Amino acid sequence: MKVLSLTEPCATLIKEKKKLVETRSWKTSYRGELYIHASSTKIPKEWKNDKELMGLVDNIPLNFGNIICRCNLVDCVYMTKEYVEDMRKNNHQEYICGLYEEGRYAWILENIEPLPNVIKAKGHLSIWNYEEN
Repeated sequence: MKVLSLTEPCATLIKEKKKLVETRSWKTSYRGELYIHASSTKIPKEWKNDKELMGLVDNIPLNFGNIICRCNLVDCVYMTKEYVEDMRKNNHQEYICGLYEEGRYAWILENIEPLPNVIKAKGHLSIWNYEEN
């Protein structure tokens, strides 16, 4: 299975369907089923101090070191100045959940399904393959 590792709380925000766009500095041509892995990395200090962002996961357990949901990666959009401004004005929650800057990429996720049982896994960079034992 194809997997993308994300720092918490981003992975849980996707699992909870509060974040439907993953922002990245790089594009991908991959489209299809994608599993979301919550990395073991600590939450960055600036995110921890962002009360609005962290308020979206109040009372929701975070999932460090686990594959927690599956979704479909349906598009990878190059962020223009207009795209970023539109997200800022018209989709505030999504905007605060990502890094929206001209020249970055918005990975559009659909059909998000939490896994009934999380899968303990070590994360990797980029899109990686998880092989079940």
